[in-house]
Amino acid sequence: MERLDQIVKLVSEHEKIDVNTLSRMLKVSKVTIRKDLDKLESKGLLHREHGYAVLNSGDDLNVRLSFHHDLKRKIAQKAVECIQDNETIIIESGSTCALLAEQICQQKQNVTIITNSYFIADYIRSYHSCKVMLLGGEYQKNSQVTVGPLLKEMISFFHVKKAFIGTDGFADEKGFTGKDLMRTEVVRAMAHVAEEVIVLTDSTKFSRRGTVSQFNLSEVSLVITDEQIPIEKEELLRNQGVRVTKVC
Repeated sequence: MERLDQIVKLVSEHEKIDVNTLSRMLKVSKVTIRKDLDKLESKGLLHREHGYAVLNSGDDLNVRLSFHHDLKRKIAQKAVECIQDNETIIIESGSTCALLAEQICQQKQNVTIITNSYFIADYIRSYHSCKVMLLGGEYQKNSQVTVGPLLKEMISFFHVKKAFIGTDGFADEKGFTGKDLMRTEVVRAMAHVAEEVIVLTDSTKFSRRGTVSQFNLSEVSLVITDEQIPIEKEELLRNQGVRVTKVC
């Protein structure tokens, strides 16, 4: 897994890199590199083009998984420490949340994941160590999630200790923000049935501002991010009683 992460990082940095260069940099055979690229391409993290590994472009989840992949994986690895075997949790859609679901299946036993993300359900379909409860509703093709009043009604049937949520942006006066109104309504419903809301986000989101208010800081228990979070944003979070955990 470490070499696969290194490949994703190198492709992200160069946008396009040939098999020979990857073989030389990682000190493995070209045959091994090609097998690794097959695995990464099957996950949608990159694509192959005439002897090159090429960074995907666009805005779907497969593409977003490839951006800052190593950092998102580290955030997911830290988040999985909050979860116990046999626990039931709720996870919102998002690239870091998808990596968290994978980490849960790799490291924990008998965890039930409640989610509205068909992408996440498919992403971890090969694992047998965790259970997925996939919630229905109006289907958004681009994000591969369900939204709407039926979904919110289904969410209301549950009570969990932890909800893991991604975010699109941040505003000092409003807290965390989203881009899509219907998806934002879903994460609010998820937060309402959870004892703790844990936000998973890389630090770049603190310099962006979404159009829809997602959570006030008083509603968030913990933020897991990276060391590049602006110091004034970290201080604002801590002053409002939000715990902040940083990965490097």
